[in-house]
Amino acid sequence: MREGETLIVTRIDRLARSLRDLQNIVYDLKSEGVELQATEQPIDTNSAAGKAFLEMLGVFAEFEGSIRKERQLEGIAKAKEKGVYKGRKPTALAKSLRIKEMDEDGFHKQVIVDRLEIGIASVYRILKNY
Repeated sequence: MREGETLIVTRIDRLARSLRDLQNIVYDLKSEGVELQATEQPIDTNSAAGKAFLEMLGVFAEFEGSIRKERQLEGIAKAKEKGVYKGRKPTALAKSLRIKEMDEDGFHKQVIVDRLEIGIASVYRILKNY
């Protein structure tokens, strides 16, 4: 952004992931002569009260993110206990032995891709490593 422009965000928590990030972004914007405006929050960083309000919003946004992460980890742990959480689908690397076998058996690369549901680049990369 250039001097004299204004960065507009809906809320401060959409701008930064942590209080430290927010402070760094605000500092960088000010040093470049760029104003910051949040459409849903009345923030005036030119006054002491506005700066304090901005910091408080940053603290609450970081706290909210931490709480959300804790809840997510609790949910994953419960799902794992129930056997519901399987993790992500195996990658092409997990299928590398099967790729090598099919290639040695004379299967065309596209057939390997279609049967194993992986990308063509993965097939070439895995075969190159063998």
